[in-house]
Amino acid sequence: MSPKNKTNVRSITQSALRWGFGLLGSLTPPLAAALAERLFRSPPPRKRSEREKEILATAQRFEIGAEDDRLVAWRWGHGPGVLLVHGWGGSGGQLYPFVSPLLQKGYSVVTFDAPAHGDSSGSLSSLVQFADAIQRVDAELGPFHALITHSMGGAASSLAMAKGFKADRAVYIAPPADALEWFLKFSRALNLSKQVEDLARLRMERRLAMQFDQLNAWVLAPYVPVPLRIIHDRFDKEVPWMDGSTIAVTTSGAELTTTEGLGHRRILKEPKVIGEAVRFVADEPSEIPRESLRPDRCAHCGNFLEDPIDLSEGMCSSCELDLELFNPAVRLGHDLHFNL
Repeated sequence: MSPKNKTNVRSITQSALRWGFGLLGSLTPPLAAALAERLFRSPPPRKRSEREKEILATAQRFEIGAEDDRLVAWRWGHGPGVLLVHGWGGSGGQLYPFVSPLLQKGYSVVTFDAPAHGDSSGSLSSLVQFADAIQRVDAELGPFHALITHSMGGAASSLAMAKGFKADRAVYIAPPADALEWFLKFSRALNLSKQVEDLARLRMERRLAMQFDQLNAWVLAPYVPVPLRIIHDRFDKEVPWMDGSTIAVTTSGAELTTTEGLGHRRILKEPKVIGEAVRFVADEPSEIPRESLRPDRCAHCGNFLEDPIDLSEGMCSSCELDLELFNPAVRLGHDLHFNL
């Protein structure tokens, strides 16, 4: 199917879903909310490339758990462990370009398929389940010296750290900053009514025993006590560069590297990105320019920073005020606690 035809199919499908949810929401909001929750938690299917299959075939395969609660993981080599964490709709083999460079540095490498992804069991998943899977893999195949993550794998890793997972260093590639914003985008795409949106959100929060407000960068930042390198493409159409910038600004010890023209997925195969991630894991000097956490422009609005206080924070006073007003966790000094 040509890209144009695929776009047309997606447009027709989304229009049908919007019409269906509009009708169902007016007739029976609880049922519409239940279906919206299921759709939001259903990962899109992904077919492994032949290269991924070849690389995975060279690893030792593990099955953690059984039947409906099975995680599939792979391990290469010996030495300090590095865990590769894929994103929503991805799979463990997707990060195969990092395997050989890490092995050459003397590390062992572990990757896995998250719940309802790849060879792991299940049909529904979530950021919370990703984080739990990281902890399960750690208990079975850890400990890990470092993490390299893609997309939602970064947010899940921060949540896993909040729950007690430990590593020495981390690299987040194209990480999202706010799970609630992604749910609200999903709601707008389907034109859900406010009642259906609220019911769907409540269903998920009860089922996963965690509120969306606990799953954003401002709340999770204090639980990421490791040196963190964020690599994000300025023109990423799936996870905006601003998300990576926000995580860099709010997380102590974080550094941001910005690429241009690599998008959301091609960035995983760029040799310079791979090299930079591996060097950071090995605590070696960077070889490509990176943006400072104290830039001459605001990380949010892009305006030049002139006030010395603003320069130290990396954010202009106006954006900092907006951030505090919009995020109670920032206003209260991150004084939120997890019931874990």
